[in-house]
Amino acid sequence: MQKNSVWSKDWFAAVAFTLVFVVLAWGVFGDAFQSLERSTYDVGVRSRALAPSEDVAIVAIDEQSIANLGRWPWPRNKQAELIGKLHEGGAKVIGATMLYFEADAGSSAETFNAILADLKASPLVQDIPAEAETFGIMLDETARQTRVKAIANIAQSYRDSALATKYRPAMEALLAQLEAGAKAGGTTDATLGAAVAAGNVVLPILFKEGRPQGRPDQPLPEYVRRNRLQDVQDRIGARADGAVPGPTVSVEVPVASIGEAAPSMGHLNIAQDVDGGVRYEPLVLQHFDEFYPSLSLMIAAAKLNLKPQDIQVHLGEGVTLGGIHIGTDDALRMYTQFYGDQEGKPAFPVDSAYDVLAGKIPLGKYKDKVVLLGTTAPGTGDTFATPSSASTTPVAMLAHAVSSILKQHYFTRPAWAGWLELAVFLLLAAYLALLVPRMKAALAAGLTLVLVLALIGVQVGVMASSAIWLKLTIPAVFLLAGHAFMTVKKFRITEMLKQTTEVENAESNKMLGLAFQGQGQLDMAFEKFRRVQPVDEKLLDLMYNLALDFERKRQFNKAESVYQHIAGHQKDFRDVQQKLNRAKKLSETVILGGGAGRSHPGGTMVLDNDATQQIEKPMLGRYQVEKELGKGAMGIVYMGKDPKIGRTVAIKTMALSQEFEPDELTSVKERFFREAETAGRLTHPHIVSIYDAGEEHDLAYIAMEFIKGSDLTRHTKANNLLPMPEVLRLVADAADALDYAHSNGVVHRDIKPANMMLVEATQTIKLMDFGIARIADSSKTKTGMVLGTPSYMSPEQLAGKRVDGRSDLFSLGVTLYQLLTGSLPFTADSMATLMFKIANEPHPPAGGLRPDLPPKVNVVIDRALHKDMEQRYQRGSELARDLRFILSGLGGPT
Repeated sequence: MQKNSVWSKDWFAAVAFTLVFVVLAWGVFGDAFQSLERSTYDVGVRSRALAPSEDVAIVAIDEQSIANLGRWPWPRNKQAELIGKLHEGGAKVIGATMLYFEADAGSSAETFNAILADLKASPLVQDIPAEAETFGIMLDETARQTRVKAIANIAQSYRDSALATKYRPAMEALLAQLEAGAKAGGTTDATLGAAVAAGNVVLPILFKEGRPQGRPDQPLPEYVRRNRLQDVQDRIGARADGAVPGPTVSVEVPVASIGEAAPSMGHLNIAQDVDGGVRYEPLVLQHFDEFYPSLSLMIAAAKLNLKPQDIQVHLGEGVTLGGIHIGTDDALRMYTQFYGDQEGKPAFPVDSAYDVLAGKIPLGKYKDKVVLLGTTAPGTGDTFATPSSASTTPVAMLAHAVSSILKQHYFTRPAWAGWLELAVFLLLAAYLALLVPRMKAALAAGLTLVLVLALIGVQVGVMASSAIWLKLTIPAVFLLAGHAFMTVKKFRITEMLKQTTEVENAESNKMLGLAFQGQGQLDMAFEKFRRVQPVDEKLLDLMYNLALDFERKRQFNKAESVYQHIAGHQKDFRDVQQKLNRAKKLSETVILGGGAGRSHPGGTMVLDNDATQQIEKPMLGRYQVEKELGKGAMGIVYMGKDPKIGRTVAIKTMALSQEFEPDELTSVKERFFREAETAGRLTHPHIVSIYDAGEEHDLAYIAMEFIKGSDLTRHTKANNLLPMPEVLRLVADAADALDYAHSNGVVHRDIKPANMMLVEATQTIKLMDFGIARIADSSKTKTGMVLGTPSYMSPEQLAGKRVDGRSDLFSLGVTLYQLLTGSLPFTADSMATLMFKIANEPHPPAGGLRPDLPPKVNVVIDRALHKDMEQRYQRGSELARDLRFILSGLGGPT
């Protein structure tokens, strides 16, 4: 059987991946992938720095107008007055976005007309007058023929009655009054219609989009149909390919009294993408067999003194307006240029309608301009997301579209764009199949990254320079995903080999552990033994012997760790429980200066219980050492006691002679005592007090306030977080403490949860290790690693720049983030990546990890973690103030 079958070939894997990607990107997840294209499109639109047409202005019904003239909609005579003002100022075209689909709500014309029609059709007008007259004639004729006096009297009485003498004149007078009322009631719409006719106003109509199933119920009014586009050409067989404008089933139009007066009309339909954004303008819509222009197209035509019959429609290609050919997509939609702000001001000048009516703006400002009317006040209409803004009003979108037409700033997709994109996609597939497998990993990754950046750069660059939209984002995503796929395939065999050698690695770690143990490097031996998997009886025997070696070296704390590891796997192994209890007891009794302790700076020699009963407790200076509390990066921390006053203290030791070269030692000691003296002057309720500093047994030490409590490290885990009000209170107190220290010229340089003690009795915070970090910064361990906590460092501290109090506030911001979310804001697999992220990349929003955080907390964290120290909090008191303000809103203690 042939081993290298076609299924394992790189080219086959690349082809298979390409086919799967095509199905996903243009099928199953088509909308999601297209959203990536739209995002890059928006970047391209924003990157195109163009000035909009100076001939387009907006007069807005804004908050000021509504506050002064009443809520919208205003009476139509007031709107007519506004149009009249603009016409008086010489506006060339006025484009209105207001919809006049119903008669003015304040008009009684329709009511009068309805009553008049009903009355005219009733018997009161149609039958009674004629019947009354006939009845009178019949009475007169009967009286004449019979010559009966009684009948003659009845006929005379009827001739003198109100029915015979007053009914007809009264009814005619009533009809005249109703007709007059109808005429008088329609004057507001008539007034607006007159202003629309005089002001060259283009009015909107609104289509309901959808595919019609038959013929329209009734033809559109003639005043609408006269705006239809009649010069429609199909030069490329667009109808046969279905490349026609969007179909519609119905339309809303202005009332006749206004619509008949309008010089022209256009549709105001807004086309939204699947993400709700607006990126293009449907220049033409199809209503059954007729084509109607958009409002923007008709306004531009009016500006150029063109009529609907002057507009040429080329199905599937675009629209020609005089000397302007507007390239569109197949559905005659124009990709609008949405202009950015110009020098901090809106792209188009916006004036308040109230200012225009009040005469505060010279009307000559609008001479020969296109003036667009629309509402911008909140609550008066919808707003839409566009590439230039997350909230754009319809009148502003209309301004962008009109300017795009007049200035020819629209984007296009030439017929060859799709073929070019296909060629690029196939070339990338060939690159994945033929080149990536043959290149080294680093070179392939670098080249792929360059190609991805080039694709995105070309797409944005071509949009900015040539207004051509090439869809290259999906090919870029394809390249990234394909590179990852091919890389995984390439190294799959390596991974399989790694899995098959785990047993060999376990044996190697065991042998290395025995070798280190034989050389006396017990810590390294323990590290190797811990890596051996699986754990069996033989390995536990080796670890047991290692723990005995630690005991022989008087390193009972390390022996205790080994016994704990053994008990964790097999708690009844030999006498491990007895050994563990003995190691715990022995680790609590210490004397200093023993050679066995040299494995740790400031090492501790531990004696057995019988021996410790015969010797006095060790001393550091005047302090009696009681027991070991813990280990730090440069030394050990003990609990001690001042025998003179009986005060319990914490003693931090630092073996400076082991940390620094002999020629550096003198200057380091001087700096140590100088830092200790400076920190010792700090007296603040939230700073651990320093009592003394000295040197003994080759150990430098600092005696400080003993805090019964624990540091905040345990509360940085997601399952053990403190309540949010408690965190805000503690960090605010810490910020006050830093403000005090900074004002006294002391910078901590190592703010982190491990250096923040929570006092058990009072639940207050105390900062410790002021002055220690600066000594530690200049020290190197025996392995050459620089001491410090990079995850909490500020960008300037990582860069080795001179730091001040603002660096501490950055570190406190990291701590606040971690205490609230249980995660660090910056994490990485390597130190170099971590440092790069801190210096260059934004942190994930805290609210994303903890949605219940108030938005103001996110604002505080964002400011505290600002890369630019000038944009950060400048003083701790500012940070404390903001946190307490938030805390007061939560109802917590401040």
